[in-house]
Amino acid sequence: MYLSIKETADHLDMTEKQVNQLINQVKIRTIHDGEHFLINKEQFNTHLEQVEKYKQLVEELRNEPIPEDIDVKDED
Repeated sequence: MYLSIKETADHLDMTEKQVNQLINQVKIRTIHDGEHFLINKEQFNTHLEQVEKYKQLVEELRNEPIPEDIDVKDED
């Protein structure tokens, strides 16, 4: 499925200007049909899956309790 620049910006939660910059930097692959740039939506699936996994990992680390320091001694 191919998306326009506006649809891609909505899909990635970015501005159209940011998407255009990524296209100019060749970080997003496009095809040009003579009038518009079209972007294959499937190229983002792996990236978005990795971002979701990273978010889950960060959330797990945040929820992990801090272990008590075994070297702490009572000074009393």
